[in-house]
Amino acid sequence: MITPLTPLDWKRRAVKYYPNKIAVIDEEKEFTYKQFAERTDLLSKALYQAGIRQGDHVAVMLPNTHYMLECFYGIAQIGAVMVPLNYRISADDMAYIINHSDAKILIVDEEFTPPIEKIVDRLNVEQIIVVAVDGFETNLKAIYYEDFINHASHVELPQIQIEENDLLTINYTSGTTSRPKGVMLTHRNNYLNAADFLYHLHVHHDDVYLHTLPMFHANGWGGVWAITAAGATHVCLRKVDPPVILDLFEKKNITLLCAAPIVINMIMNHPKVKETNVTTKPRMATAGAPPAAAIIKKAQQLLNLEIIHVYGLTETTPFILYCEWKEEYQGLSEDEQANLKARQGIEMAFNGETKVVRPNGEEVEWNGKELGEIVTRGNVVMKGYYKDPEKTKEAIVDGWFHTGDLAVVHPDGYIEIRDRSKDIIISGGENISSTEVEGVLYKHPAILECAVIAVPDEKWGEVPKAIVVLHESAEVTEKEIIDYCRDNMAHFKAPKSVEFVEALPKTATGKIQKFRLREKYWQGVKRVN
Repeated sequence: MITPLTPLDWKRRAVKYYPNKIAVIDEEKEFTYKQFAERTDLLSKALYQAGIRQGDHVAVMLPNTHYMLECFYGIAQIGAVMVPLNYRISADDMAYIINHSDAKILIVDEEFTPPIEKIVDRLNVEQIIVVAVDGFETNLKAIYYEDFINHASHVELPQIQIEENDLLTINYTSGTTSRPKGVMLTHRNNYLNAADFLYHLHVHHDDVYLHTLPMFHANGWGGVWAITAAGATHVCLRKVDPPVILDLFEKKNITLLCAAPIVINMIMNHPKVKETNVTTKPRMATAGAPPAAAIIKKAQQLLNLEIIHVYGLTETTPFILYCEWKEEYQGLSEDEQANLKARQGIEMAFNGETKVVRPNGEEVEWNGKELGEIVTRGNVVMKGYYKDPEKTKEAIVDGWFHTGDLAVVHPDGYIEIRDRSKDIIISGGENISSTEVEGVLYKHPAILECAVIAVPDEKWGEVPKAIVVLHESAEVTEKEIIDYCRDNMAHFKAPKSVEFVEALPKTATGKIQKFRLREKYWQGVKRVN
């Protein structure tokens, strides 16, 4: 007998075996798996009572709270499709996504209602549901979440037959160069990605998982499902705040979390880190940008974090690679270990096939030198872009999804990204990896954060420029930074100029938005690359 692959089945299992175990901790609130299931069932009943049927879409704009977790299960188990929204995008993009996704209902956190108030007259939704938040109030004509679900307590939970290739979520890309695209992810996609999360991040029943990563971002990389599958505990985090995170490490004995490298850097550079007593050896998965070896080393030294480098994209649900750690690496120096952990690694067990190819589709040599594009196919690749068959055809060619990431393959088969195709710097015909230069910069004791971009140059076409945030009270000159780079890498790769800034522009998941840094330098100039 074949049953559809859906992560919803893990909620059933958790309630069956761990009904009284704490499933969710959200500040002062705690819910057992039985209580969590009861709340998600109430949400399902309320949505059904409101007219939501199998295949309908529900948009959700919430931070990492128990309400957001409830939506992932409550919407999906009646066969509806959840559209998680990034609450940091512009009001105009919010309007576009909500309407483009054909959402019938919008569930929104009260703190995030101001931009919705500006665009409400442009929205095609039939109903708005607001999660009440102390200290905030809204002028929206809406029903509050608790009232909405409690009015459905007498309704029978509808029994829906879900197929594994049905849509589970539509996750919109950031739309940095064009309108955001809706990535269609199925129950099967999410199930197998979460299986990779379970296996490769070594999730077990006694884990206490901190939701540092926004749940709206590729469904929390699958953590919203995988932690429930193991019957482990979800710890919610409304916003990324280093002292709060460090406090939770101590008070809740956090054993697992996920975050972009920039978030690791924020935590490691907060003064409280030196006072934090971590009794567990937490595992931390990182992705979103290649982590500098210096950041990995600092995380291991200060908090005893076991860094697990993973790689993927929203279009791949998102995991496709991880840096598998071998016993033979244990005898290497800290610097050597950190350099190895900075690689993206090898295929995960359940996602399918991933390789690095030349423009003609042939695989590059495994020599750690030849540059190619990462392509993938298999169980976690999206169904396509919602209502955009042309973009789908551009991204998936001959059955392979093209990532746009440029990488090399080492002799042991480990893939290492050199850059995004749009971020690679081509100076005088030479390819310069911005991430390689950043890796050197992060070793400088005065530098807190950095980004390297291409800027126009009359002689070379374009050259690298470093945008740098210094540690508080640190002092260093542009010349000293350039000289430092020239002393530690090939001269042609070193930045030709340095700009000091207070902060770098970032996405909600902590990725540095290099396109925004490039804008002022390339206005009116056509970039060949």
